[in-house]
Amino acid sequence: MTPNNRFILLTCLAATSVDNHGTTTAFSHPARRLSRSPPLTTAATSSSLHASSAIPPEEQQQRSDNNPSTKFGSPLSDPIKEANKFAVDFLKNTLFDTFFAGSDRDYARFYALETIARVPYFSYLSVLHLYETLGKWRRAKYLKLHFAESWNEMHHLLIMEELGGDANFLDRFLAQHVAFGYFALIVALYLLNPVEAYNLNQDVEEHAAATYDSYLKENAEKLKLLPAPQAAIDYYVDGDMYMFDEFQTSCEMRRPVIENLYDVFVAIRDDELAHVKTMEMLQTELDVTSIHDGECEVDIF
Repeated sequence: MTPNNRFILLTCLAATSVDNHGTTTAFSHPARRLSRSPPLTTAATSSSLHASSAIPPEEQQQRSDNNPSTKFGSPLSDPIKEANKFAVDFLKNTLFDTFFAGSDRDYARFYALETIARVPYFSYLSVLHLYETLGKWRRAKYLKLHFAESWNEMHHLLIMEELGGDANFLDRFLAQHVAFGYFALIVALYLLNPVEAYNLNQDVEEHAAATYDSYLKENAEKLKLLPAPQAAIDYYVDGDMYMFDEFQTSCEMRRPVIENLYDVFVAIRDDELAHVKTMEMLQTELDVTSIHDGECEVDIF
């Protein structure tokens, strides 16, 4: 083999090696790159390397606008998440556990909890309506989701009111004024970073679920002997379940069985756990699902 032939052969081998390692692919012509069939041994690797570049820019933009967190937010660091947990723990231990101490104060505690728990969803809706009004962003499904969550919390509140949790003026005064300040705080956090607002509410809902779970374990026998409030029957049994389904973002068809007061608190605890799942999902790039929009393989009839 002549020196010239050796040089040509070595040049071709080097070019092939560089192309197979993906270092020159970004600079090759798109049509030429798509028409070239990769070697069988590297087909899977080549496909995964070029998966992101194969997505059209407009589709990448749509994916980045998937939910409020990916559109307006940024991921939280672990210290910030820990600070959120500490703040919620501190308020629970210093305010709720002190002001609502005593077994005869359970319903008052739950009334205050539900008055405050529905506020973040009002805050989310307010900011999302603002964005829509200004033409910045519009996703109707998130308006529907957060309204369904507030609708659920409102019925929890109606149940606690029927149980007498709002009988004391000081309890109402404290719960309503904390809720007012909490609304302003969540609006500010949601404007700055929706991920922060969702993460904080996740901690609140986790505390709510734990509170109801502890109450169920400590009072199971007594609660099973008491009738269910009419507000619970109207919501969980006789009511239109459309809005109830809409805050279940895990494609789970839930139908609580309500026969006594114990069943009511089980349903409320499970509702709070569903809110925790939704808040956790909203901090990621995942899009929420809706049973009634055909996004879940669930037989609703």
